[in-house]
Amino acid sequence: MITLDKQFDKLPKKVEFCKNCVVSNQRPRTELNDQGICSACEWAFEKKNKVDWSLRERELNELLNQHRKSNGEFDVIVPSSGGKDSAFVAHQLKFKYNMNPICVTWMPAEWSHIGRSNLDNFAKKGFTTKVALHNGNIHRKLCRLGFEYLGQPFAPFIYGQKAYPYHIANQLNIGLIMYGENGELEYGGSTKYKNLSQEPVSEWQEHYFKGTSVYKLIMMGYEKGLFNKKDIKFNQFKYYQLPDEEIIKKKKIEMHWYSYFKKWIPHENYYYATKYTGFRPNNFGRSEGTYTKYASLDDKLDGLAFYLSYIKFGLGRASRDAQQDIRMDHITREEGVRLVHLYDGEFPQKYFRWYLEYLQIDEKTFYEIIDFYKSLSNVWKKVYGKWKLNKKYIVS
Repeated sequence: MITLDKQFDKLPKKVEFCKNCVVSNQRPRTELNDQGICSACEWAFEKKNKVDWSLRERELNELLNQHRKSNGEFDVIVPSSGGKDSAFVAHQLKFKYNMNPICVTWMPAEWSHIGRSNLDNFAKKGFTTKVALHNGNIHRKLCRLGFEYLGQPFAPFIYGQKAYPYHIANQLNIGLIMYGENGELEYGGSTKYKNLSQEPVSEWQEHYFKGTSVYKLIMMGYEKGLFNKKDIKFNQFKYYQLPDEEIIKKKKIEMHWYSYFKKWIPHENYYYATKYTGFRPNNFGRSEGTYTKYASLDDKLDGLAFYLSYIKFGLGRASRDAQQDIRMDHITREEGVRLVHLYDGEFPQKYFRWYLEYLQIDEKTFYEIIDFYKSLSNVWKKVYGKWKLNKKYIVS
């Protein structure tokens, strides 16, 4: 087996955990300072104590004034799933800042019941939402390739959700795309754009695409016989890739993060979306692999995506949630460690049979791929022929 995930090449061999939260330096592009504090915790301190949010509010108003239209046409795109964060952004832009957003949704592999319900509720609350009903056969094959070659079947969704809003911006002559948060900054990763509200799309390959373009994934599919010359000739992959760079420049299409202008607190986004946009959490309790019930609910592949993060980096869904809650002073580090020990790495059993059917693989192949990514990780070791998470690399 081979991988196209370039992130492994840059991970430190010595695993160290942040002394403030529960993240380790195995999260790609996450660094610890001399005091053993991760970049996301440093940023959490800064946004509580150092950022002039009134100044950034003025910057936001200036930006929106440049793009607001008075003729009734849409003037901002919000990439949206119906989840709590995009719902928060869209509602604020429309009702607080008098913008006219069109929300753009890249369809998941398959909606969960609660995910589809939340998107419908969102639309019913007064939001125009354009849903990309992608070629399901092509998307399924890309997910299969993503699972094998990136250790991430969710990758094709990320490609589409990033690129599709630019195509709609081009078609509708909209110059502003407002994403939710700078995930690299908020959750751990590059701090390069800490003091900017936007980043060039040239950074996406490293930050979001695991160092690999969708084109490389397509070519792997072509070599395996999953795609044919007709698929490529008729450009079945158009909306997984950005429009030509010259078009973006000519139309002056720019993206910004709402989290640059507003202090980003996911828990508060949840309460806001529940109050104003009809958002609902899991009705059966916590999500598999964590203790929360309100984040990443849209796609049936969500649980597998978080499980694979645990396999590759030793950091699963509970780890991600606990990191955020510690930084926001919702829980202590000690509580976060206990929650990680209880839930991180829990196998996503609920949709397991669906994963096999959707990815068109058998159990043997599924676990062979899982074991392959364990072999690339710095946190697993083989003990008497079986993979075990190295005890010294479990947060404590």
